[in-house]
Amino acid sequence: MIQPAATWQRPVSDADAERFHRLGWWRDITGLDELLAAVRRHPDKAAVVSYRKGRPLPSTITYGQLGALVDRFAGAFRSIGVEPGDVVTIQLPNTWEFPALVFGAMRAGAIPNPVPPIYREHELSFMLRHARSKVYVVPASFNRFSHRDMAVSLKPQLPDLRHIVVIDGAPDDGEVLGFEEIFVRPLHELEPDLAAELARVRPGADDPAFLMFTSGTTGMPKAALHTHNTAWSAGRPLPEAIELTADDTCFMASTVGHLTGFFWGTYLPLAMGQKVVYQDVWDTRQLLDIIDFENITWTLSATPFAMDMVAAQKLTPRALSSLRVFVCGGAPIPPHAAIAMQEHLGVDLVSLWGMTEIGICSIHRLGAPLEVLSASDGMPVGHMELRIVGEDLRPLPDGQEGRLQARGPSIIVGYRDQPELTSSAETPDGWFETGDLGLRTPEGGIRITGRSKDIIVRGGQNVPVVEVENLLARHDQIREAAVVGYPDERLGERGCAVIVPDGEAPALDELRDYLEKAGMARQFWPERLEIIAAMPRTPSGKIKKYVLRQMMTGQPAETAASQ
Repeated sequence: MIQPAATWQRPVSDADAERFHRLGWWRDITGLDELLAAVRRHPDKAAVVSYRKGRPLPSTITYGQLGALVDRFAGAFRSIGVEPGDVVTIQLPNTWEFPALVFGAMRAGAIPNPVPPIYREHELSFMLRHARSKVYVVPASFNRFSHRDMAVSLKPQLPDLRHIVVIDGAPDDGEVLGFEEIFVRPLHELEPDLAAELARVRPGADDPAFLMFTSGTTGMPKAALHTHNTAWSAGRPLPEAIELTADDTCFMASTVGHLTGFFWGTYLPLAMGQKVVYQDVWDTRQLLDIIDFENITWTLSATPFAMDMVAAQKLTPRALSSLRVFVCGGAPIPPHAAIAMQEHLGVDLVSLWGMTEIGICSIHRLGAPLEVLSASDGMPVGHMELRIVGEDLRPLPDGQEGRLQARGPSIIVGYRDQPELTSSAETPDGWFETGDLGLRTPEGGIRITGRSKDIIVRGGQNVPVVEVENLLARHDQIREAAVVGYPDERLGERGCAVIVPDGEAPALDELRDYLEKAGMARQFWPERLEIIAAMPRTPSGKIKKYVLRQMMTGQPAETAASQ
């Protein structure tokens, strides 16, 4: 069993652990164990179907092949020096290589750290250093960006990084290792001593399952650590709510580098023995064409993906007879969107609220009427306690907005090497601060009303506002900068930069070029610019962001083209 370092964990009392096990909220098996059982149960069943842009046919990996690859890749990780407890950072699009590498790292006793392909030098320099990643896996290039060159440029700053592994790139050239040469061709699974060695390092249910960075409010990403038990508890409400079985087929549009795509598009469906379908690049028309061909029955994503599907279905209707449920997370389902999804996609809708640190906190069930779906973000899940409190930590009555806090078995065991963040996330009486504001509806549902955390949720992706502001503040033509969200029908929110210029104000395109050169992911760039003479402030000097948000109802000074 691989125990995490002390700085990773907040203590879970023996009494709580015993209770979680007794009530069935924690187990003695892992998602890896379940995957390997699925490999033995139906080796000929398709596990992953991977569609790639520019390729006419998908790659299909059966459970038997996936099991062999998991062992092969575990052997490959060990051959390049990966030890139990090491972190392996995997930055890949949604392709078959991702789950094989994730479970291969787990099989070797390592801790996978998925990151989205959109991240660039600014985000990754911190994440790789903080995680002390030993191996960094990237595509040679993706969406016309050279991840290989970025990885090579980052390596001198990262004393713990031993190897860069490049997929679809040149073989080992002294700077990187070729994926084919190190991972695919050597048949490590046939080595006589490998099975015993992998059994020795196989993780237990209370060992680390994965490390996932989430946007912080202090300009510092938070390194959230889930064990296999907290992860299973975090995800179990979904198959219960939408009645999933091993016979279902999952399609995942969200990036597997984000918790949504990783957990509900990789870890959970493959542990259940389902078939998973990926696209490396979102292609709405292709998805509609293959839903019935691949027998896709369910998906979970943000509302913008659903509305893209509605628009494409209106133009060229398909049968979509296999698709039965669409789960929306990241933002409430607007009533008009819910009506359009049911009318044109013919699916049952389920909405939920959750977060990286907890997983699913509230969720609706199949068959919930539209008025119920639109009134709240789901009913609290049975194994988690939720409360809404005022600043004095006293519970508030139904209908009154307050701080939303949680307690239960699915909460992470801590932030890696960030003890101050781990301790500050918990109240004196043992509740986890979600950072969200909410209220309880008369029916007992949870409605998210705002965020005390200073982030923007753009198409289901958290934008680290403080990081963007810190970069903008260094611009020669900016005296002060604040970034706030404004409503957007498709993405839920977009970001607006509000600046006090120092001399001549920069144009929006100049700011975007500046952020690109700073290595910030494109999806985090402001898409609108407002120029003001002075920031509105409280008596203590804090910027009144609610005043800036009110400005968003007026006409923007500049508006960026949609990305």
